[in-house]
Amino acid sequence: MPDLPDGRAAAARVDMRDVVVVAPNFKKRLSGVTSTIIQLVPFQARDLGIAALGPGLPDDLPKMRWWQVPALLRRPRGKRFRIWHARRNTEMIGGLVLRHLFRAPMRLVFTSAAQRDHKPFTRWLIRRMDSVVATSSRSGAFLKVPHRVVRHGVDLDRFHPPRGADDEWTSSGLPGTYGIGCFGRIRHQKGTDLFIDAMIELLPRHPEWCAVVLGRVTADNRAFADELKERVKRAGLEQRIVFLGEVPDARPWYRRITLCVAPSRNEGFGLTPLEAMASQTAVVASDAGAYAELVGEGKTGSITPAGDGEALTRAIEAYLADPAKAEAHGQAGLEHVRAHFALEREAQGLREVYEELWQG
Repeated sequence: MPDLPDGRAAAARVDMRDVVVVAPNFKKRLSGVTSTIIQLVPFQARDLGIAALGPGLPDDLPKMRWWQVPALLRRPRGKRFRIWHARRNTEMIGGLVLRHLFRAPMRLVFTSAAQRDHKPFTRWLIRRMDSVVATSSRSGAFLKVPHRVVRHGVDLDRFHPPRGADDEWTSSGLPGTYGIGCFGRIRHQKGTDLFIDAMIELLPRHPEWCAVVLGRVTADNRAFADELKERVKRAGLEQRIVFLGEVPDARPWYRRITLCVAPSRNEGFGLTPLEAMASQTAVVASDAGAYAELVGEGKTGSITPAGDGEALTRAIEAYLADPAKAEAHGQAGLEHVRAHFALEREAQGLREVYEELWQG
């Protein structure tokens, strides 16, 4: 193979004649959608010619490069058309441009996680898709077109129960016997303030517990995060409510903590409860997003009304007062995820959507 510019040698290994599904990712910053693509595409690639397209994707992901886009104008090997699987408005637009302006032989699939009425332009785009997928029954209720529900799954190889000393709370270097965590971007929408207020109230009564907050702070949420840290400082709990920021790998923290809290006020789907349960960690979550469809009330965790800080605090205290209950629900959560939310199930559900289009 001749020398190619950086990145092109790897891309050249993706034979576009064999790529029958394209998963575009038109957003550079990491988001829930991007995380889904990063986890799902390698599973789909085990028995399907699929490639991602766009910025912010890891080098080991099967992906095509922008200079390979003209190859989409030709039919793939063995299929009459490719499938363009969009998850954002911009990606639906890209698929429509390729199909109608450049006459690319492709069909368009859109996955919707939104739990709100779509704006007129989005509804217009959705009506032009060949197949529509909802990530939950709740998000499907806002679609005005026929659709199939295919819930997200979690990679059980990447998210797994504790396996060694590094997965124990003692390896964290933080005080206490048990850890409780809140993972995700620090912002009002994610309910980080509700978690902090609950910890300020509860930790003085439960000295064996310590709280961690993991997540990125964007520039527009800096003042919000600073105010939360100031609340913690005023309460004298800086050693027991620790802001870790955006860590390189959150997976060990899922295993170290005994309880994970997902207090979002609103959410698209929300993978945090699945990632926690796959790590054998109990969950207290709001009923935002698909959380209520993921967590078994009283079995793998507890669900509270979104935005209700008092209800969230009560639900959390039930576990802080009884760590054995948290550990039992963590074990049940692991079994629940293995049975119903393995990533293979999501890949299979999408494969069925694709096959229906190909069989036409």
